[in-house]
Amino acid sequence: MRENVMSDTIVPGRWARFRDSYLLYSFKRDLIAQISLVIFALLIFAAVFAPWLAPANPYDLAQIDILASELPPFWIDGADPAYLMGTDAQGRDLLSTILYGARVSLIIGFGAVLMQAVIGVSFGLMAGYLGGRVDAFLMRLADIQLSFSTLMVAIIVGALVKAIFGGATFSEYAVPLLVLIIGLAEWPQYARTVRASVLAERSKEYVDAARVMGLKSRRIMFRHILPNTLSPIFVISTVQVANAIISEAALSFLGLGMPETHPSLGSLIKSGFDYIQSGSWWITLIPGAVLVILVLVINLLGDWLRDVLNPRLYKG
Repeated sequence: MRENVMSDTIVPGRWARFRDSYLLYSFKRDLIAQISLVIFALLIFAAVFAPWLAPANPYDLAQIDILASELPPFWIDGADPAYLMGTDAQGRDLLSTILYGARVSLIIGFGAVLMQAVIGVSFGLMAGYLGGRVDAFLMRLADIQLSFSTLMVAIIVGALVKAIFGGATFSEYAVPLLVLIIGLAEWPQYARTVRASVLAERSKEYVDAARVMGLKSRRIMFRHILPNTLSPIFVISTVQVANAIISEAALSFLGLGMPETHPSLGSLIKSGFDYIQSGSWWITLIPGAVLVILVLVINLLGDWLRDVLNPRLYKG
């Protein structure tokens, strides 16, 4: 009889569990999260498919007409219908440069966060689980790292690369260098968050059972403790993506990031800043508006995810 009851029990699949989860329930009731996700998905889609959606290729010099520079957007008198968002000071189609620039900014943002997560999660797991001198050393290392701002790290790394390899090499490898700079500057955020979660998890019974079974510390950390600390990692990742995109824009605006020949949202804002007073405000303000919208929707999604994954706010 018992075997028949067990055989008749239907275990819900992953999609069924997700459909009945509080995550989806909360998302359906949160209009701001829905709008933010739609806008973010559209921006991701436009950036990924920029080579097919953009009217022109801003990297192709043959498609750039310097005589068509500083043309206004379509809703202003004197606009050219071929350039919906106008052109920049180099004669590049502004809509195309924004699509390609958003692509670069998102690559740097997600790449830097991935690097931060790998370093920070690894250090946080070791500090929280091993404790003692390892914990003290890694946390003091994190404190030292936090004393250096992203801008200071960018200046040091940029100066070293330019001194050793030259400015042309820095411009050629600007994307991986910015990923490295922002990743190295921001990993302590992950390390401290993960360490706090591990300190709460390592004294629980399932960890003691894993030790009694003779499992190695590495397996206990990554196979047993890490899955139970993913919620704060997901939340902090959304915030860090937005911070990384802002950091890239700030560094590019200061001339320490992407060169103007390889547009990002930050370099576009910088390239048009000198033309605001001459009346060509769209060169800076339109990419700036795109940057604000991108960072805003990411932060709104992060706030929603933080509230959903907070067990104290769960109302069943």
